[in-house]
Amino acid sequence: MDSLGHAERGTRVELRVRDERAVLAGGENGREADPHDIALGTDLADALHEWARVAAAVRRTGDATTAEAASMVSRRGRQLAVRVAAVLGLPVSYRDPVKGTSVEVQPPTRPPRRSPASRLFGAEPRTDTPTPWGTGLTVAAFIGAVVVVAMLALADTLAQETARWVALAAIAVVTAGLAPSLWLARRLPILRWVVLGAAAGVAVAWIGVLVIVTA
Repeated sequence: MDSLGHAERGTRVELRVRDERAVLAGGENGREADPHDIALGTDLADALHEWARVAAAVRRTGDATTAEAASMVSRRGRQLAVRVAAVLGLPVSYRDPVKGTSVEVQPPTRPPRRSPASRLFGAEPRTDTPTPWGTGLTVAAFIGAVVVVAMLALADTLAQETARWVALAAIAVVTAGLAPSLWLARRLPILRWVVLGAAAGVAVAWIGVLVIVTA
C-alpha cells in the first residue's frame, strides 16, 4: 500500500475513517494503510487524522444538533480527498463517515506546459490559423534593417560631432526607451513580428555601436 503513488497507479483508492483514524484502502486486496505510511506529506496526513477524529465524534452524537457539524465534516473530507488524489495522481473514492455515502473524486488536471516561444511571444497561436512565417519574417527583417541603420547612423554622427561616450549613452537611452514598448507588444499577433525585427536590430546594432565607439 505504501507504493500507491508509484507502482499501483492503476488502482482505486478509498479514504475511510477507522477507529478515529483516517486510512487509505487500495490495491488488489483492499489493504488499509495509515496516511503517514504513504508519501502524502506530514501536513496532509495530520490533517486527515484530525478530520477523522472530528468525524468520529460527530458520528457518535447522532442527534439533530450535529447536522451543521456533519455537513462541515463532509465538506472537509471531500476537500482532503481532492488533495490526496492530487498527490497520488489517482482517483480517490471518499466514503463519508457521517452520511455513509461514497463519492469518487478525480485528480485535478494540470495545464499543459507552455513552450519557450509561447512564453516569449504570448499565447500559443490558434491551431486553425496558419502562422504567416514568410510575411512575418519579411517584416521582421525589414524592421531590423531599419533599426540597425538608424542606430548606427545616430552613433556615428554623435561620435564624430561630440564624444564617443555621448554616442554610447545615447544608444543606451534609445534601447531603454524601446524595451518597454517591445515587451508590451510582444503578445499582439501582428506586431510581434515588428517586435522580433526591432529586438534583433537593436542587438545587431549594438555590435556596430561598440565598434564605432572603440575605433
